[in-house]
Amino acid sequence: MGIGEVLSRLKGYKSTGPDRWQCKCPAHQDKSPSMTLRLVDDGRILIHCFAGCGTDAILDALGLTFGDLFPEPLTRTPVRKIYQPFSAMDALRALSEESAIVAFAASDLVEGKPLSAGDADRVAVAAGRIASALEATHGA
Repeated sequence: MGIGEVLSRLKGYKSTGPDRWQCKCPAHQDKSPSMTLRLVDDGRILIHCFAGCGTDAILDALGLTFGDLFPEPLTRTPVRKIYQPFSAMDALRALSEESAIVAFAASDLVEGKPLSAGDADRVAVAAGRIASALEATHGA
C-alpha cells in the first residue's frame, strides 16, 4: 500500500513539506490537526499522533495494519557470529595480572626504586595488552 491509499482514508490532510502531511487523527475526536504522516526514503510510512493515540489505534480507525505502512516485508539480516577466543572471565583474569604488574612497578617508582630495563619492558608489554583489550572490546 502506498502513501496515496493511506491519505485517501484521511479527511482534510494537508502537505507540510516534501513527503510530509498533517491531519486530524481518526482515532480520537480531533478539533485541530494533531497527526502527522511522513514517507521515508525506503518507502515506509511513519504516523504519529501528538495527542497520544497509539499507532495501532490509528491503524484500526483507518482499517489498516502495520504491514500496510511498509512497502515490503522487513527481512532480517543474518547475524554474523562473533569469534571470541576467550571467555569474559579469562580476559578479566589476564587484565588483572597485567594491571598488577603495572601497580607493582608504580609502587616501586613511588618508593624511589628504579626499574630495571627488563621490568620497564614488561610494564610496556602490560600497558600494551591492557590497551589491546580495550580496543578488542570496541572501547577505543
